[in-house]
Amino acid sequence: MKKILQYTYVLLAMVAPFAASAQQAKPYDMMVNGVKVIVQPSGNDIVVIQTVVKGGVQNYPADKAGIENLALTALTECGTLKDDKNSFKDKLDKVSAYVSGGSSMDYGSFNLNCIKSDLDAVWPLYVDALTVPKFDAKEFERIKQDAINNIRSTESSPDNAINKLAKQTAFAGTSYAKEPRGTVATITALTQAETKKYWESTFTKSRIVIIVVADLDKASIEAKVKELLAKVPAGAAFAGQKKNYTPAANTFKAEERANATNYVRGIASGPLPGTPDYTAFSLAMSIFASKHFLEVRSKHGLSYAPQAWFNGGNTSYASLSVTTTEPDKYIAVARGLIDKIKKDGFTADELKNEKTGFLTGIYYRNETNEAQASSMAANEVLHGDWKRSITIKEAVDKVTLQQLNAAFNKYMNNITWVYQGDPKKVTATMYTQKETPAMPAEKKAF
Repeated sequence: MKKILQYTYVLLAMVAPFAASAQQAKPYDMMVNGVKVIVQPSGNDIVVIQTVVKGGVQNYPADKAGIENLALTALTECGTLKDDKNSFKDKLDKVSAYVSGGSSMDYGSFNLNCIKSDLDAVWPLYVDALTVPKFDAKEFERIKQDAINNIRSTESSPDNAINKLAKQTAFAGTSYAKEPRGTVATITALTQAETKKYWESTFTKSRIVIIVVADLDKASIEAKVKELLAKVPAGAAFAGQKKNYTPAANTFKAEERANATNYVRGIASGPLPGTPDYTAFSLAMSIFASKHFLEVRSKHGLSYAPQAWFNGGNTSYASLSVTTTEPDKYIAVARGLIDKIKKDGFTADELKNEKTGFLTGIYYRNETNEAQASSMAANEVLHGDWKRSITIKEAVDKVTLQQLNAAFNKYMNNITWVYQGDPKKVTATMYTQKETPAMPAEKKAF
């Protein structure tokens, strides 16, 4: 089963740059022509710049899903008014630099990575890609077909299928039901002209924030950003919307699918970014993930890779996932574990150990300039506070056992369950009934 990262946005939104040395300047922000620019001195010769476009799936209707991701791909793959695709890439290859873009649920980004000494050569290419992209018709059809092929290649994946069913079931009628990459139908219908128009209307000062992770002097950064922003319209005011997901009851939806085994996915509530419960629930779900793995795989042998994690985006939610030949036994184990934790609580030792492991994992994942830039971007867009990326240790250290247990009890309640596999193997009422099914006997794990 494809590995699913436990924290998704949580890792991006919680990763903290390593503590700056005495010689390394502190991170700061500044406003340049109405746009926030966040700067993290890197202590190395790599320059990473991310221009972040807020909104993500909120920026387009469902029948245009994938348009932002396609537009960001076109910025480099369709050339600019000054360079066709080959000329653009040749100039980047000459100095081993690259620029790339893509869009996710909550924001898109267009990124630059180069050696500091090559920035003056790469920066004009980056600015042109953002401000005067060509959207060449022939190249656009090529990248559109590539996008369609990539979507089709994942359609046969059971992991992608169950994820899509879960999101469309839980978030029906909301932006979070949309796929940032789009669908075969939505991408097929997109035209070069409307995609170009979309980019021109979305790439505005009101929607962007710029992240710089590099050892560059402030005046140089300001001058380069002014050069970029001189070609960017102001745009209408924009405010991203956050939406709680709180299921009113346990629900269950099954689809027959000829999988080698059966796939189960559950979606529960979660705290929104910027709220007091966010860090505590992140820790709680991390501990729960370990317990869930132990119970489902090690004690009951029901699945090779059971997982649980927290998705901390503008619509936050907790997820449980399993592949199993015995789905009814799984739900008894999963619900029994949740009930036990809510009754007995996590322990002080579990919280202490999780804080250490949680922070160690965060620092380990944040070794590159790009990871630091992504952390600051996520914290700024989701939490409205990029500084959280460098103060997360303080937030984690402050979480008490009472807060940990209260957060788990508050959000891990009703669950939206979906199932794909053999319908004869599953009993829907076991997933929706008020009473927790009886725990099956333990058996040898895989």
